Amino acid sequence: MLAFTLKGNRYTDPIDGKSFRKFLPYGYEKPRENVLSPSTLSLERHRLLWLYLSRDTDFFSKTYKVLHFAPEQAFYKRFRKLQNLNYTTTDLNSPLADVKADICELPFEDNSFDIILCNHVLEHIPDDKKAMSELFRVMKSGGWGIFQIPQDLDREVTFEDDSITDKKKRAEIFGQYDHVRIYGRDYFQKLTEAGFKVEPVPYASQMSEEDVERFRLAKNEVVPLVHKP
Repeated sequence: MLAFTLKGNRYTDPIDGKSFRKFLPYGYEKPRENVLSPSTLSLERHRLLWLYLSRDTDFFSKTYKVLHFAPEQAFYKRFRKLQNLNYTTTDLNSPLADVKADICELPFEDNSFDIILCNHVLEHIPDDKKAMSELFRVMKSGGWGIFQIPQDLDREVTFEDDSITDKKKRAEIFGQYDHVRIYGRDYFQKLTEAGFKVEPVPYASQMSEEDVERFRLAKNEVVPLVHKP
């Protein structure tokens, strides 16, 4: 019903192609205006990922074995329907997940997956080094993945402080009360140290200003693309 009342042609959700006169606000401490799609409930990062996968990869056409962490509402049913994918979801708590698992102790064999999607997960994990090691272990040689995180590109070094326990204070500093760090530019080096070849793709900035606005993207957000040699 809400999606119907917001129908228009100013903004478009590329995931389902529907257009609206405006999107909804979303956020914890500081809600962002006009970012939540009324139809798919996608945010900026979801729409950017969809555009990248659909335009610049063969994700939707080639046969792949895929592992998807914390499957997002905007993607879950759509990816599940793709006949070309052997698609497995995993999460520690989500009822949507096929496999309940701790990212730091994954119950999969080495070199199991062609593609791994792990988006906005690592900022929740105290031992992200171990998690990255596990992601590397279960990815096939020659495989690739996208590991999006909240990232402050103005910050050189990732900041974390376990002594900050107040939920409100954590939300102010880390963006959400259940985040344990705010990643800086060294995030890519952390992935490299785990064994990955890392290619930060400045995908939004490669688009026209008109498309960035039409799809309601974060213009400086990059796609953290990784490959396992």
